[in-house]
Amino acid sequence: IALSDQEKEVNHQIKFSTIDKKEQILIGLVLQPDTPIYRNQDGEEFTVTFKEDTIKKLAYNFFKQDFHKNSTLEHDEDQKISGVTFVESWIVRDPKKDISNSYGLEYPKGSWLATMKVDDSEIWNDYVETGEVKGFSIDGLVQLKEIKDEKNNIEMSENKILSGIKEI
Repeated sequence: IALSDQEKEVNHQIKFSTIDKKEQILIGLVLQPDTPIYRNQDGEEFTVTFKEDTIKKLAYNFFKQDFHKNSTLEHDEDQKISGVTFVESWIVRDPKKDISNSYGLEYPKGSWLATMKVDDSEIWNDYVETGEVKGFSIDGLVQLKEIKDEKNNIEMSENKILSGIKEI
């Protein structure tokens, strides 16, 4: 499942915050617990959510499996990019004291944030500065656990992860 921007938004926006334009450093949310993410696959509309424990496992596995070296644009394997490096990644433990506050961001406990250094000026100028890319988006292979309700929501089950995150 590629959790990229889709046509319909569900009450939240994931965006970058620029830490340092000169050094081309970004900070952004990767995943937030219990937040519905709109999906439309082959015309079927639903939402997925991630629990706090699942997000933690995905975040740790991201580096453990070296997936942080697999950046692409818009989840397109033909648009692999180099010149970007994840230099920090953390799980929010205390929303009021988290480092993200110093950049005007605040996310709930269990949220996964990351900092990226963009060394490629073309990527920075053509995608970040123009707003062409707006945030981090994971691409992972997970097994969905359907929870029947009137909103057709699907939860990412922490016990059913088939493999970790493939890309951001």
